[in-house]
Amino acid sequence: MKEFMLLFRHAEMPSNYQPSAEEIQSSIQSWQKWISDIAQKGKFSSTQQLQPTGKTVRQNAIVDGPFVEIKEIVGGFIICKADNLEEAIEFAQSCPIIAIGGSVEVRPIMDLEI
Repeated sequence: MKEFMLLFRHAEMPSNYQPSAEEIQSSIQSWQKWISDIAQKGKFSSTQQLQPTGKTVRQNAIVDGPFVEIKEIVGGFIICKADNLEEAIEFAQSCPIIAIGGSVEVRPIMDLEI
């Protein structure tokens, strides 16, 4: 079984975005259910949400934000176990970030022999 990182990307929220308590609770429940479904299959390793701020280090420069070129932000990730890339993609397709216009980047994790 291999490990895969699923990176959650979405457009940066406007500074005046104020979700209601119900919207926040609904979002939390969607994420908890999605992660729980993966865990119940014995395929969950870890997850973390990331702060929306940061810096990017490039050759001879440090720039604002954890942004990719199209001004999306990486909001968090999950490390899951899957038999192959296709199974990891199946997990990604039901991720709650998709419902709000975000995307999930699925990346195999390399085994480094040190």
